[in-house]
Amino acid sequence: MIRAFYGAAFALFGAAPVPAGPDDVASDETVILFSTAARRGEDGSSWRLDAHGWIFELEPDSAARNTLISALRPIVSSDATLDEDQCFRERLQPFLADNERGKRLRLRLGEKIFTLGPSGADGHFEGTIDLSEAEVAAARKLSGDGPSALRLEVVTASGDSRRFEGRVSLVEPEGISVISDIDDTIKVSNVLDRQALLRNTLLRDFEAVPGVADAYTRWAREGCAFHYVSASPWQLYSPLSAFVASAGFPAGSFHLKKFRLKDSSVLDLLASNLAYKLGRIEPILKDFPRRRFVLVGDTGEQDPEVYGSLARKYPEQIQQIWLRDVTREGASSRRLEQAFAGVPSSLWRTFRDAKELPESLGRPPSTQPGKEGGDAKDSLSPR
Repeated sequence: MIRAFYGAAFALFGAAPVPAGPDDVASDETVILFSTAARRGEDGSSWRLDAHGWIFELEPDSAARNTLISALRPIVSSDATLDEDQCFRERLQPFLADNERGKRLRLRLGEKIFTLGPSGADGHFEGTIDLSEAEVAAARKLSGDGPSALRLEVVTASGDSRRFEGRVSLVEPEGISVISDIDDTIKVSNVLDRQALLRNTLLRDFEAVPGVADAYTRWAREGCAFHYVSASPWQLYSPLSAFVASAGFPAGSFHLKKFRLKDSSVLDLLASNLAYKLGRIEPILKDFPRRRFVLVGDTGEQDPEVYGSLARKYPEQIQQIWLRDVTREGASSRRLEQAFAGVPSSLWRTFRDAKELPESLGRPPSTQPGKEGGDAKDSLSPR
């Protein structure tokens, strides 16, 4: 299926035109500002904000694109319902969008305006914005997202009433952060069954893993920050972020995989998740060296190997590891023993029911009765 998708798409698209120069968002262009995080500057009285977005043109009325989508749908499923067919078309459109390169966009934060860009060949633009404490305080009042978040907005041309906004989490230097996988950790994906994975990703409304949102909400009330790290491509950000919100999961920064049909990122999408996830999680740990981290994932792909490696490399920061046991192999399996070789058995747990997740991430170990190491029977707390 994947080869058929790539072959058809490569045949459809040639080289993308390069815009003449920086300008406003055109009427046929769309911008997505991804959810990011901000950290304190080295002086402790300023903030460094990561901004990341994507500018593109969907062209939903393109006959060539619609023909391609119709040709690909039976490869995913030959018996899709009308609702599933509509969902497929909506999910696939961003993968076939025209990325806009060379665009320099203006972003508004509170009363200040910053310019980012130029966007790359994949339409993505990124940058770091330095803000004073006073500027952050002023932006907080205007954002309406509470004391721990800011609202970033694209400045559009005069007369353009569209709003392209993104959320920025304000993460203090100390505290507990949860780094969470998405597929089969918070969202039912069935990664081990490729056909089911395709249907759950492209044809159906996303379904939450029962009970996990309740646990995350409890932890968020304690002040935990959240970072969602997944090998899913950025083209799925909109439905994924909408799912996180509608299913009751706490807001947080997103860290997904770049993917473009016309370059080597196609191969990256098919590559091992081990190096990719290490490359996405380690910068978070380095940005917040004094925070303690709880890693939540599943046994379906390489979360055990990724988290075991991080626990060995960052023993002072990694405080807990929770793995949803979708493979039914148990904590005593040879694979998990190898993945967590050298990691204290009290540090990690597998679970099958979200009720096994701890009520609190901040309670001292002496107040948390439970089995030492392996399968969760009670709860586990930071060292």
